[in-house]
Amino acid sequence: VKALLLWVIIIVALSGGVDSAVTALCLLRDGYHVEALHMTNWDDANEYCTAGTDLADARRVCADLGIHLHHVNFSREYRDDVFADFLSELRAGRTPNPDVACNRHIKFGVFLEHAGRLGADLIATGHYARILAGLKPRLFMPADREKDQTYFLHSIEGSALRRTLFPLGLLEKSEVRRLARD
Repeated sequence: VKALLLWVIIIVALSGGVDSAVTALCLLRDGYHVEALHMTNWDDANEYCTAGTDLADARRVCADLGIHLHHVNFSREYRDDVFADFLSELRAGRTPNPDVACNRHIKFGVFLEHAGRLGADLIATGHYARILAGLKPRLFMPADREKDQTYFLHSIEGSALRRTLFPLGLLEKSEVRRLARD
């Protein structure tokens, strides 16, 4: 069965942080063909934007794991589909959540489409959530209830969930940290 998994290409949304790095590690250990895609969503150089450092961290993770790293810049899409809406909602007196919009439009929108063009069968992220597969996939809370991120994922289309894995959904954060240290 593991030999068959090598034919399944999974592209991990790799930030360079612990959660996405362990996501890639878990999939590699499970026998999948894993590649990584690092996305830059904000390109203004200032003390709050760590895009350059994040990309360097992603490169180090990929070198350590021996996987290929792709890089794409979604800054325009982020500004148009997430940030502009965020500002508009603030002006209207509402309290928007840009993380929910980023997941819907960027990670499980243009990122998923781009990964497909790179040959991915599935994508994976370091979110703490689980998916119950079926005719209509549904989000479920992760094993680590304190790290539950299902709220931030609630607006993702079922068609995107069908093509997504959340390997950390079955792990406690302490186990993720241990795997990263090891």
